[in-house]
Formats: sequence, C-alpha cells, structure tokens
Amino acid sequence: MRILFMGTPEFAASYLEYLIENGFDVVAVITQKDKPRGRGQKLLPTPVKEVGLKYGLPTFQPANLNRDGMEIIEKYRPEIGIVVAYGRLIKNPFLEAIPFYNVHTSLLPKYRGPAPMQRAIENGEKVTGVTIFKISEYMDEGDIALQCTFEIGQCETFGQVYEKMITNGTQLLKEFLAKYPIELVPQDHSLATYAPKITKEDLYVDFSRPAVDVRNKIRAYDPNPGVRAKFGDIEVKLFGACDMERILSNPFNEIEVGKIVKINKNGALIKTSDNGLWVSHVQFPGKGRITFGDAKNGGLISEGDILGKYKNQ
Repeated sequence: MRILFMGTPEFAASYLEYLIENGFDVVAVITQKDKPRGRGQKLLPTPVKEVGLKYGLPTFQPANLNRDGMEIIEKYRPEIGIVVAYGRLIKNPFLEAIPFYNVHTSLLPKYRGPAPMQRAIENGEKVTGVTIFKISEYMDEGDIALQCTFEIGQCETFGQVYEKMITNGTQLLKEFLAKYPIELVPQDHSLATYAPKITKEDLYVDFSRPAVDVRNKIRAYDPNPGVRAKFGDIEVKLFGACDMERILSNPFNEIEVGKIVKINKNGALIKTSDNGLWVSHVQFPGKGRITFGDAKNGGLISEGDILGKYKNQ
C-alpha cells in the first residue's frame, strides 16, 4: 500500500523511521517549513524532513496543501495518508483526495487537541493510550479505527509516557496497516474533553495545591520544558517529583507552603497545602539540572528557603 506520510516533530520522525525500517511503502513525505531551533535559533529542517532525506524519500514543505499538496498526490499516487503531529489542520479538497488517518496520543474522545500527553499526566490520569482515527474537517472528531491502552505510573514523567506512546503507537500503526481497510466506530462526542495548547502560565507550580496535584504538574513537564518556581529574584525549574511525606505542623509553628523542609540524598522535601513532596532535581537559570543535594552543597539553596515567591512578596 502506497503511503503518504505527514508529520513534523521528533515524535513524528520516530513513526516515519519505523515505517521505513519495517518495509512499508512510503512514497512521499510532507512536513512543515524549516524553523529556527536550538540555542542559536538557526534555521533547521524539521525532524521529519531529516528522516525523509536520510532515506531518499521525496520530501515536501508545501505552503498550501489544497494547491501544492494536490500536485504531490497526483504525482506519487498514494493510497492512504498517515498523519502524526503534522501541526496544521487538513482541509478539503486535499482531505478528500485520499483517506487520511491520524495517530493521536490519547484515548479519544478524551483529550482532543494539541497537548494530550501533558494534560493527561497533569490531571492524574492512570490510563492513557493511542488512537488511530480517520481525519474529518473537525479537530480530532473523526471515526476511530483502532485504540490501545497502557498505564501511567504515579511517578512517571512526560518523557517516559512519550516513549510509551512511540513504542505502543508504532505497533498499533503496524496493526492498522495490516488490517486496513478496517471498520470504523464513531466517537461519542458527549464524552469529549479538550487538551489545550501549553502556555507559559501552565508551567508555574503552585505549592498551595495538594501534594498530588503538585506532583502531577511537575511530572507533566519533565524533562521538557520543566515547571518553574519563583525563588528569590529568579526562577528555577523542578524535576523528579515522586514520593510524598507527612509534615507535622501546629498553630505555633505553621509551615509555609513552598518551604523547603529538608534536603538530603533523595532531594528536597517541599511543603504543599496538605503534605510534603520530595523533588529530586533543580535547574538554575543558564545552568544544567543538578540534585538538590548538590545545590545545597554549592550554597545555591538551603533548608528554610521558600519556592514560589519573589523576595519582595
């Protein structure tokens, strides 16, 4: 079966390379335009473009799918389009040219939208998965072909769930292509939830929340881009949230939320609204991440410091 692959970031590149390495007939690749990336903000090809060129595949970056994309379909005659994190909605008439199927990183109809992995972790979901559905003109609303599920451990990070999405999702895609054409099941739109785009405000941790909520927030953006906490006149990033511990306080010795109660080899025990949360690593501006123990030994942070406020607050 002749496949047109559409995708852009590293995640999508993993799927494209899987298809190629497993002998699937990818006849052409469409990706977004080159964008500035990295510290130097150099104009670089998308990860999908890099894979396409690596394997000598015809790789395109059309500005207008309904014009330029139609020419690609006419020339390479794909029978199906596989879309993984392309980054733009696909509209008619291009959408009607061939059947297009999307690989989505949630159990639709839950978590439609651009950030399903992060939002599922942030909300404390214990189970997630991958959905392959036929693309319609409305975002993530198409009929479902296949789904697979897997558990999210209580301390698993976005990075770990990301890897599971690749491992499980590529296997699901292989199964889908082997069974295609496959009977589709309409989504129950009454059960739909939305996973909105991540904003800068989403990345600030609030220690006045319960420990489990703080843990979920940190996990959802670990290792990238990392949640932020105010510390003195700067912001630090936090990683490695897992264990919780009861912190005893009384009316004569009330412990402020965000206070670092203890630092040892396990990290920092930080007070939340109900419990203490152990966080293993911290990152200061312009530096790499280090353990809280190393930060303490280096005089950068200590017990009694408060995370979440500027000095003048």
